[in-house]
Amino acid sequence: MNPTLTHPYIPYGKQSITQADIDAVVAVLQSDWLTQGPAIERFEQAVATHTGAVHGVAVNSATSALHIACLSLGLGPGDWLWTSPNTFVASANVGLYCGAQVDFVDIDPRTYNLRVESLADKLEHAEAAGRLPKVVVPVHFAGQSCEMADIHRLSQRYGFAILEDGSHAVGASYQGQSVGDGRYSDLTVFSFHPVKIITTGEGGLVTTNRSNLYEKLMRLRSHGITREPRLMTEAAHGPWYYQQLELGLNYRITDIQAALGISQMRRLQEFVDRRRVLAARYDDLLEGLPLTLPWQHPETQSSWHLYVVRLHLESLDKSHRQVFESLRHAGIGVNLHYIPVHTQPYYQSLGFQWGDFPQAEQYYREAISLPLYYGLTEADQDRVVHRLQEVLH
Repeated sequence: MNPTLTHPYIPYGKQSITQADIDAVVAVLQSDWLTQGPAIERFEQAVATHTGAVHGVAVNSATSALHIACLSLGLGPGDWLWTSPNTFVASANVGLYCGAQVDFVDIDPRTYNLRVESLADKLEHAEAAGRLPKVVVPVHFAGQSCEMADIHRLSQRYGFAILEDGSHAVGASYQGQSVGDGRYSDLTVFSFHPVKIITTGEGGLVTTNRSNLYEKLMRLRSHGITREPRLMTEAAHGPWYYQQLELGLNYRITDIQAALGISQMRRLQEFVDRRRVLAARYDDLLEGLPLTLPWQHPETQSSWHLYVVRLHLESLDKSHRQVFESLRHAGIGVNLHYIPVHTQPYYQSLGFQWGDFPQAEQYYREAISLPLYYGLTEADQDRVVHRLQEVLH
């Protein structure tokens, strides 16, 4: 916190922890299981039940979830993963972890999600060049689902797997059904970082309806090891016996984290409802300012992880940076989601450059994420809006 501020700092995101959450964690600390115990399965079932998916596999981060999801799909050297440039770097990095190559599809200028028309065009050219993707990762930016039915139709035509990055979107819906139900994808990943809709401290989870992927995910999160006799290559040597069937990783989540997740899941609808109220209130309070407010596709109901505005810089006498820094100086913890992945130095070293995905780049030049979280009071929201009004006029 800036010691010169006259008002408390308002972060862009923040967890909400109750006594019930604390009690749930303490109960695990006093139990026989701190990790690899029964709370993990209960958490997985809670998320799977909410989404309508058959299976859930919890791990220590959403990045880990994306990684083992890609591995479960067989992504590897010689393959391609495509995703949005408007995302955190992990959505692309996991392809590289698998030894695959990565490319991007530009965003829709209204939803800031992967643009279906751009995907269709890129697929047509990739088919002609013999470079079709094995996996496409649509990112449900800010909590709003991508147009999954259209993406699914393209997957049937071109033969790629779909891994939904729902890190922002637990509690969101598409066509009246929960994101993560698997109607239009092979797998969906959620994040439970403290700034997300619910939290486990750190943590992620994969949902799927495919039993073969579920079994592989369960092994991959724990060194590639199984204790299932039907999967072993020979009879068990005794009750202690296990086999490593593939090269897995140690991506396990703890019962401590899972207990917090179970408790938080009981409040998921409450969290999302409050975010929706605050987002609608921003819409009303910001009307008439030189801003583009978030647009919602009529088939989606966002969980509102983020509330992003775009500055009409042509009508302002301040730069993007000046507006951002003025708000930060006033104790308004704005943020920017995201720097286009292809502009990062590492990705430029792979051959990407500015100009490759113009919609994502134009978005980046104008975007600011305003504070939005369950505990944001209307008084604090009024303060955010008042300060923004002052800066823009």
